Order: sequence, then structure tokens, then C-alpha cells
Amino acid sequence: MRRFLAFLGAGFLVGALALPAAAATADGDGGKGDKGFTITDSRITESSGLAASHLHPGIYWTHNDSDDGPYIYAVDSSTGKTVATVTFSGVGKPRDVEAISIGPHNEIYIGDIGDNLDGTWPYVWIYKLPEPKVLKDQTIRAKQYVVKYSDGARNAESLIVHPKTGRVYIIDKKEDGGHLFEGPATLSSSGTNYFKPIAAVDLWATDAAFSPNGQQLAVRGYFGGIYYDWNGGKIKREGRLDVPLQGQGESVSYSLDGTKLMYGSEGTDSPVQAEDAPEGATSSSSKSPSGSGSSASGDDGGGGSDNNVKVGALAVVVVCGAVFGLRRLTRRS
Repeated sequence: MRRFLAFLGAGFLVGALALPAAAATADGDGGKGDKGFTITDSRITESSGLAASHLHPGIYWTHNDSDDGPYIYAVDSSTGKTVATVTFSGVGKPRDVEAISIGPHNEIYIGDIGDNLDGTWPYVWIYKLPEPKVLKDQTIRAKQYVVKYSDGARNAESLIVHPKTGRVYIIDKKEDGGHLFEGPATLSSSGTNYFKPIAAVDLWATDAAFSPNGQQLAVRGYFGGIYYDWNGGKIKREGRLDVPLQGQGESVSYSLDGTKLMYGSEGTDSPVQAEDAPEGATSSSSKSPSGSGSSASGDDGGGGSDNNVKVGALAVVVVCGAVFGLRRLTRRS
């Protein structure tokens, strides 16, 4: 969300520059899964969502925040370059696009679900279009769905589609923790789709993602992340994620093979950093990252190497005073 905390990015940069460069570098050096990359397209300055392509391994779909238009971009993770721009037609003017996810039938879901004033808009929108089989600049007609929440309007930045059932979920963005909202079994393009809360989420969520096997839900925020056992929607907290230090962490996606979590940030030449996904994200479990295991107790430092712990601790010191001292000012910004 581009309006959120201009000073936040500066605070993170101060903390990052004060530490060894290696501590702020993504893992992802070897092993399975995609590696980290930098989005080099000068048009993409507010990357707010990320989704691994189902049809084109190594490609990630992303989009800008508000004020861009009906566009999504296919970025090659091996180069950081945009290889296709898709214009989605057949919808109204997007207001605040915050999330992107791909369902089980290779359909891209785009969440126009941001509401910076937390209740200004009585409804929000979801757009759906088929993932193109050929990567080239093109226009694709989308379906538009009207969404309302059963307990009133709210801000949200996380939209996820279950990879097995195709059901759509939204997590609202609340400073003290939000809720997982479940949509109807099938979205209707002719009526209103009501989303109802089904579980609490212990995070100020800026994005979320399902593992490819549908068994895990990863949720990230500005200051960390949590992963849950999906458990049919009765989510069970399993541990904390090793979220890298980023200027304004807005997005997360599992790699196509489920072995990595890819974390994105807003800004020009924004980095997407790779970390090992928790054990159980693939049908054949990969190694467990340092974010699992004993960190499930809720330790805010999470797991990881000593360097990562130091990075997180200093980041909190640098930023928390600004965040919580000015929270009243920024909540409506």
C-alpha cells in the first residue's frame, strides 16, 4: 500500500545499512526452487502482489498498487525483466489492487480489495482471467465479482485461492490482527459475494499464499510472518516465517515447486527474496527452515541464523518507535 508510512522504508534502510550486507541478503543460493531477483521494469514501482505462474515455470505475476490501471506483469525470475504485460478488459476502473493469486484451473484472481480508510467503500472487487498460454503483450477479458463482508467494510491486502478447491479467501489488514474470510463455494458475477470470517489471524497482514499442495497458509506482514496448517480452513498456527528485512514488505508467494517462499517489496527496482518454505509445503517434504519448530511458541524474533536474528531485532528497534508513535497519523493515511 503505497500510502503507508513513507518513513517506514527509511527506517528499514537505516537498520539495513548499519549491518553486514550478508545478513540482509536472501537465502535461495542453491537447492530447489526459484532464486531471488530484482524487478527491473520502471513501470513497476508499487509491486503489491506476487504469484508464481502455473504455466510458465520461473515466471511471477505482479501488479502495481492503485493509480496504475488494469494491468498485470509477467516477470522472469532469472533476469528480473518483464516478459509480458496483460491488460484485463471487461471491468470497471480498478481502485486499489492489492493481491494476486492463481487457482487450480490456471485462472488468475486479482484482488481490488484495498480500502485505506477502512470502510469507505461498501464493496470491493475481484477480477478473474485465464493465465495466458503464450507470454506476450495482450488484452484478455476478465470477469468481475462484487464482494462484501458479512460484518462490514474493511481494508484488506491478502487474497488467496485454494489450489485444490478453488475457493477464494481474504485476510483483512488489522494492526492488532485480523481474520480469514471465506467466500462462497463459487463466485457469482451477477450478484454480491459475501465473505464471512472463519478464523483469527495473528498478524497485521500485507499478503498471504497457499502452498501448492494446499496444506499450508503463509501470511506475511511488515515485521514478520506466520505459517498455518490449513486443516480444512480451521487453521492451526505452526510457526514463524523467516521474512527478510525489506523496505515495505507487501507480497509473498510460494515457488511453483513449493520449496521456497518469495517475498516482495514495493519501490523502484524492488527485490524479491527467496527463503526456504516450511516443511510440508510440498507433497514430498523438503528440509525444514529455521523458521519452524521451536519458533512456534510465538517468539517475535522467529528462527534463522544469528545474523537474521540480529537484523530483525535492530529493525524492530529502528522502526517500532516511529510506527507506534505515529500510528494514529498513519492509520488513515
